[in-house]
Amino acid sequence: MTFPHPANPLLEARALSFHRLDEPVFGPLDFRLDAGELTLIEGDNGSGKTTLMRILTGLLRPEEGELSWRGEPLTWDRCRGEVLFLGHQLGLKAELSARENLHFTIGLHGSRERSHVDDALARVGLAGYEDEPVRKLSAGQKKRVALARLLLVPAVLWLLDEPYANLDRIGIELVNGLLEAHIAHGGAALVTSHGAVQFHGGEPQRIRLHA
Repeated sequence: MTFPHPANPLLEARALSFHRLDEPVFGPLDFRLDAGELTLIEGDNGSGKTTLMRILTGLLRPEEGELSWRGEPLTWDRCRGEVLFLGHQLGLKAELSARENLHFTIGLHGSRERSHVDDALARVGLAGYEDEPVRKLSAGQKKRVALARLLLVPAVLWLLDEPYANLDRIGIELVNGLLEAHIAHGGAALVTSHGAVQFHGGEPQRIRLHA
């Protein structure tokens, strides 16, 4: 799937900051993310990487600053269907199968043209596990079910919080391949990582947070 290149940045932050119990967590931050760009959010544990992701998804409100989407103030309704978040909590229903979980996802968010659930599961290494209840899968296999959403949902912006967690070397290579293909087709991604990213499509932007 190829995304058109918009005139405005997809996502822009101006003087963004967040405090917890009156203590600064991060900020002020200024950054922008255009179509076809990858940005890495780096920092030690406790530096606010997940907090920043939760702000970008509307789960938290920033203390100060502004966020815009395609040149307009960011609201979840404005970017609905165009942003996909994958966090530490994978949002999978334990009693449903891998296939049923993904059908539930595309029922909420839509699906890419010519995409198929079973093909996506095969791509992430879960051929033969389509009907297995998620509760019976290993942590790495559950992560792969969640990653299959990236192949199915037509979101232009991926927000990936530690997408390499619980994955072996082949799984890490899978994530890197998914990111490269997405960026090459005009998508964009914000990724938190402790160094597992190996991106060959140019030097990614970096946002460094300090604990």
